[in-house]
Formats: sequence, structure tokens, C-alpha cells
Amino acid sequence: MVELDVVQLARDLVAIDSVSQRSNAAAADLVERVLRRCAFEVERLEFVDATGERKVSLVARKGAGEGGLGFFSHTDTVPGIGWDRDPWSPAIEDGRLIGLGSCDMKGPLAATIVAAHSADVNRLKHPVFIVATADEEISGLGARQVVDESALFRTANPAQGVVAEPTRLEPVYAHKGGASVRVTAHGVAAHTSTERGVSANFLIAPFLAEMADLAGRLKADPAYQRAEFDPPTLGFNMVLDDGGCKPNVTAARTTCTLSLRPMPGDRSDEVIAWIAERARHHGLEVSAAVFAPLHVSPNADIVRAALAAAGATQPRAVSFGTEAPFFREHLDVVVLGPGDIAQVHTSGEWIELAQLHRAVGIFTRLIERFCT
Repeated sequence: MVELDVVQLARDLVAIDSVSQRSNAAAADLVERVLRRCAFEVERLEFVDATGERKVSLVARKGAGEGGLGFFSHTDTVPGIGWDRDPWSPAIEDGRLIGLGSCDMKGPLAATIVAAHSADVNRLKHPVFIVATADEEISGLGARQVVDESALFRTANPAQGVVAEPTRLEPVYAHKGGASVRVTAHGVAAHTSTERGVSANFLIAPFLAEMADLAGRLKADPAYQRAEFDPPTLGFNMVLDDGGCKPNVTAARTTCTLSLRPMPGDRSDEVIAWIAERARHHGLEVSAAVFAPLHVSPNADIVRAALAAAGATQPRAVSFGTEAPFFREHLDVVVLGPGDIAQVHTSGEWIELAQLHRAVGIFTRLIERFCT
């Protein structure tokens, strides 16, 4: 049997630059080689993004039949900005693996692979899956491609799933989503001495005043909040961009990007529709994109099993998002993985080695529960 060490595998993955703005093919190639050596059937899905970069997602299965358990991770990372060391030179220091993506989420991915590899194929009554997607950090297109195009995923259709994002191995049954509303005013650029310009900043100003009022209402009105989350609010934010227009020139174009974090069962759809209506009322261009929140019953089999495997008493709701809603359309999922969300997207990112080893044991127990 092939020997796999979770720390070494995590280090090998961290050492590969797979920033989302570039190709993740090298990281996917490594995962595929490891999985094939471990007797997994592997399906490779690819697309080329808008900038011409090749992106690769993998779906791997061990064991025959239908149902079973899927582990979902991603191989891309955020950019290595602000590091005072090489982010792709993984190091072990003070019981931690340091390196870009060690926590989000190459360490967790390594733990799922090691756990699945340890399962005796002769004892598997249902298959175990490893899914490693592309572009989680910027688009979710890898996960969508898996759901829409994967023959392995569609034909075997795992009944339960674990999204191994870092939760300090505390099961998560619900999380917030993400929404972005982009509102643009078009003016006419001219030198202010001519009085021939039309400032896009002035055109958008009445709309901005309404958004400032909305921000206060969303923080104060319990109708737009959910007490199970901390904080219980929508995280409404606004960013403005007039292209760095100079003071003696009227702005030709000003864009207001409004973002919020929808929660299960909230009224965020009403908020987004109202924002769009007000933008159009002021003659502004508007577009919106929404990533769904997650909610699984705290009494679902996968949540109860995750609590038992992790030795926890109660699942949590968290404010960060994952790819879980893409897979939730087809199976019950729980978010459960090693590492601390506080380390995600930071310079000097790290994950505790003890968490990696403990995760292997927890994931192994879940495989035994749903696949043997």
C-alpha cells in the first residue's frame, strides 16, 4: 500500500503556485498523480478562463456502487501579497505548517486524501469521493463545472458531503453567502474651466445618499438580521471608483460596488431588488451577482455524524462562505476542516500540524460511517 503523510502532502501542494489569476494545472496534476497511485478512478475537467488561463478540477472515486461520501476542496489560492518570505516555500515552525494555501485549503485537501486512501476498498459498501476544484477564490466556475459536467459525480451521486474548509474541526451547518451590486453613472469628461463636462460623481450622488440611509436601516432593523450568525447583519458595504479623476476634470464614469452577505431565510433578495430599482430610477446602469448561503438541517445525518466524529456537541453557523451551496443542490453537506479561518488570506498563513493529523482521524470515522 502506498504510504501517504498528511504533512508532506500538504507541503508538496503548498510549494506549487496556484494563485487563482494563474493556472492551477500543476497543483491538480500533483493531486491526480497521488490519487491514481492510491487506486482512485480520476476524472479531469478543464476550462479556459476569461484571461486564457487553463483551469483544472478533479473528481476521484474509490469503491463501487452509488451514494457514499464526498470530500470537497479547492486547489487555487489568493495572491501571495504582503509576505516577508517566499509564500511557496513551505516551512515547519513551532508545530505549524507555514505557506500560502496551507490553511485555505491545501492542508485540508491533503487530510481528505490521506483519510480516503486509508480506507480498505474491500470493506467499502459505498464509494468515497475526492473533489478538488479550480477557481473557488474568484468565480466558483470549477465547482459549477463539476456539478454540471462530471460523469462520476452524476452517475454515483454521493449521498453525503464534507466541504473541508477550515473550521477548527467544528461542524458548520449554515453560512452566509455573497452578493455584489454594481451601479455605474456615465458622465462627460472635460476640463472644469470649460464648464462643458458632466460629472458622473454628481449624477450618482443622490443614489449614494439613499444607500447611506439603507446601511443604517439594515443595521438597526431586526427584520434583516438572523440571530444564529455572529454578526447577525448583512455586512452591507460600499466602494466607489471614479478612475482616479483629477480635481480639475469632471468624472466620465463612476462605479459604486455594493456588497452584502445574504443569510438563509433573510430578506436580502428584497434589498438587492430595491437597490436595483433605485439605481434605475436615477438613470444609472446596474448589474448584480449573488452566491447563495448555506443551510442544512442541524439534524441531518451528515451533521450528526460530523458532531460524533469530531467529539463536538453542537454545530455552528459562520459568516464566511464556501462552495458548499453548489453541492447542496444534490446532497446534504457539512463544512468541517482543520485550520482557523483567522489565518485565511493572511500573509504568513499557517495551519497547526495537530489539526491536520486530527482531521485525518475525523474524516476516517466519517468514511467508516457512510461507506463501510
